Amino acid sequence: MGSRYAQRPYSSGERSDLAERVVRVNRVAKVVKGGRKFSFSALIVVGDMNGRVGAGIGKAREVTEAIRKGMEVAKRNMITVPMVGTTIPHEVRLKLGSARIMLKPAAPGTGVISGGAMRAVIESAGIKDILTKSHGTNNPINTVRATLAALQQLRTAQQVADLRSKEIEQIVGRRLANAYRRSDGAEPAAAAAAAAEVK
Repeated sequence: MGSRYAQRPYSSGERSDLAERVVRVNRVAKVVKGGRKFSFSALIVVGDMNGRVGAGIGKAREVTEAIRKGMEVAKRNMITVPMVGTTIPHEVRLKLGSARIMLKPAAPGTGVISGGAMRAVIESAGIKDILTKSHGTNNPINTVRATLAALQQLRTAQQVADLRSKEIEQIVGRRLANAYRRSDGAEPAAAAAAAAEVK
């Protein structure tokens, strides 16, 4: 039943600035003395399409209630994703359980090269140009968790400079530092390359 709901946009009927996606709805049966009781679990991803994204799981006897609970959890667990223009600052490789994730910055116009549950997270965060790969598990819950963990590892060159108590020129050089300051992300190709050199 999960594939029937995969990647479906959802509207709760309430006014919200967040994009909401139902990644998966799963029906669970519990065997009790009088027979079987059915309930539903829903994996939800929400994002403001501008650098903030979260995910949550809701469980209930009805599908709509499971989705509503999942959205509440996702909204409480939103993270901020550093971005440079329309892409990410640098490449990230992460292993979480059986999931192996690779996120790589891409040039403007590339689009979101991703699929499945990972695509829901990437698009909800507002990232428009990125290359991704997912190996290992096909479980959407594990994939979403690993993708969010990878996004949390992102740092811009300015953030790295601040953490090391250095000037940004000492991290990426004067030319690329000027690209950051001049456009605040309007030159994503140069800025992404700068941040990639930090890794």
